[in-house]
Amino acid sequence: MARLHPVVLHHIVNTLGWPDLRPLQRRAVGPVLDGDDVLLLAPTAGGKTEAAIFPVLTAMAEQEWTGISVLYLCPLKALLNNLAPRVDQYAQWLGRSAAPWHGDTRESERRRIRLNTPDILLTTPESLESMLISYKTDHAEVLGKIRAVIVDEVHAFAGDDRGWHLLAVLERLTRVTGNPIQRIGLSATVGNPHQLLTWLQGAGAGIRPAQVVAPEATVSAAAPAARVELDYVGSIENAAKVIASLHLGEKRLVFCDSRSQVEQLGAALRARDVTTFLSHASLSADERRRSEQAFAEARDCVIVSTSTLELGIDVGDLDRVIQIDSPASVASFLQRLGRTGRRPGAERSCLFLATKERALLQASGLLLLWGRGWVEDVAAPPTPRHLVAQQILAVALQEHRLGNRLWAEQWNGLPPFDRSGEPILRHLVAEGFLDEDDGMLFIGPETEKRFGHRHFMDLTASFTAPPQFTVLSGRAEIGRTDPSVLTEDRPGPRRLLLAGRTWQVTYIDWKRRRCFVEPAEGGGIAKWTAGGIAGLSFALTRAMRDVLLGTDPPVTLTRRASTRLEQLRVEEAPESVHPAGPVITRAGTDVRWWTWAGYRANATLTATLSSVADQVQRPTDLYVRLREDLTPHMWKAARAEAPLVLPEVDPRAVRGLKFSVALPAHLAAATVAARLADLDSAEQALGEATRFSVIDRS
Repeated sequence: MARLHPVVLHHIVNTLGWPDLRPLQRRAVGPVLDGDDVLLLAPTAGGKTEAAIFPVLTAMAEQEWTGISVLYLCPLKALLNNLAPRVDQYAQWLGRSAAPWHGDTRESERRRIRLNTPDILLTTPESLESMLISYKTDHAEVLGKIRAVIVDEVHAFAGDDRGWHLLAVLERLTRVTGNPIQRIGLSATVGNPHQLLTWLQGAGAGIRPAQVVAPEATVSAAAPAARVELDYVGSIENAAKVIASLHLGEKRLVFCDSRSQVEQLGAALRARDVTTFLSHASLSADERRRSEQAFAEARDCVIVSTSTLELGIDVGDLDRVIQIDSPASVASFLQRLGRTGRRPGAERSCLFLATKERALLQASGLLLLWGRGWVEDVAAPPTPRHLVAQQILAVALQEHRLGNRLWAEQWNGLPPFDRSGEPILRHLVAEGFLDEDDGMLFIGPETEKRFGHRHFMDLTASFTAPPQFTVLSGRAEIGRTDPSVLTEDRPGPRRLLLAGRTWQVTYIDWKRRRCFVEPAEGGGIAKWTAGGIAGLSFALTRAMRDVLLGTDPPVTLTRRASTRLEQLRVEEAPESVHPAGPVITRAGTDVRWWTWAGYRANATLTATLSSVADQVQRPTDLYVRLREDLTPHMWKAARAEAPLVLPEVDPRAVRGLKFSVALPAHLAAATVAARLADLDSAEQALGEATRFSVIDRS
């Protein structure tokens, strides 16, 4: 702490009123000031932002950094808006400043930032790349003095394609600055923090010094102290009844894992006269901002949200977190649990309300893993070939021309953005995405056609969002809805549920994807198309199996939850689980191998055992459907000669891969197949002794 700048220390004590720093904040000072790459690990509300900012401001003052010298990267614009005033307050202690820059930032504000640069720029990787390819931004002038990058919620980036995009853009930024850039990651609890830090270092891994900084409790194997209760309520309507009757006078944050569930629960709570606010990605930014601000300032109220409020956005002092059904990961649950217990002496708590039997089993399995102190590893998706194509095109835009032999230097040797991408480059030239002349590469007509809309905005996002219609009441944007809500054949007036209210559609502008609405009473539909690969993990489904076999999670089970779990154990367990290992059941012509191995492993097993698997099936989390004429001899022979193979890929899944049009068809399909597979878990399931069982349902 003594190494912090005296002015920073003065304000910590006198402005913030802190008698001392937290353990993470004290331990971060040395490594950050020494210029190491650092991963700061702590639960939600663990003071990670200050742990990074205080020593970075000290280095800024002592080393006389000028211009935009620090980037603060976040996965969400709402998180940037939430953090910007706080970071700017800290910067002003030293006569410095901070400002946000993202997709909602007005052009007038961007011009101001270009002319009068702040010291800290809060932005997203997509907005950073937009700056790199923009003709309005002098890269060397605006971005050339960056010395450190703080990546907030780095685990959220690393687990999907935005992480690959982030790493690639940071390597290109290093080329602009001409010097290495210190990388500081802020993360919630993960199972593999050292690997996550190595990943964040990118091309500098093994070259630059690196440290994981975490309070001892963060890396302990024991589950953190918390009061967790699991209840079974059977429906969204019953969940609303419980929430409305419990914890009156308290501020409650309710998490759902789908937007439609948020809307249904929000409407049900309002029907019971509960002061309710909503937050999810398909609400307009203004609608979300109003809800989050009103919730932060109110008491005796509920805000219902998807995971958008999981990532550190400040919604004030919470009394209670409630989870409808179950998140898909322990890491997600830890983020949500960390929203509570922030007041001195307060206890972290969470109430689970399961609306379906399957959700009750999933929540029980997840809480069993949590009780064992287990957290998922964070792993980047394999083979991001589509992003190699995207990055080549983005660099061609940034540099205007690119040497056909030197192009890979832009990413400083970072795989897979290296020479291994040569076949992708050749395809881009052959298909007209790039033009080639005299050893130089230029943006071609196919890139203009596919991605040129709005100054190549589509080229900066690493994911494809399903098409949605903007919903407008007069001139006010309410949010966005799935097109199927507007096209499905239903009797009566067409009504939709959005922002927790029912709206009647008055006019649809098909060409501009807009629909106009007016308030109505009841009967609205809330629906959105899910994106990405669904399904549960091997670890979670195996924990669910343990629950069916009789192991209770180490939490308080209500009488309803305990009774329903016992019913599941009596009614379902004999058909699907056995203490000795997996079972194959036959009920008439329905033959199932109950692997309890998770969606991706089961997709892999279906492809691997093609001779005995029913090929007309969708993968499930719990079982693989087998041929109805299966015999033990056929099963033994199939397993003996089964080298693991990647799952078959639906062409529609390939189309959902952003930039797949810029890849050879076979490489696009191979990319999706690798992401659908779980070879390790499939191999483990194949190696387990399996019992045959006949079920009599007569």
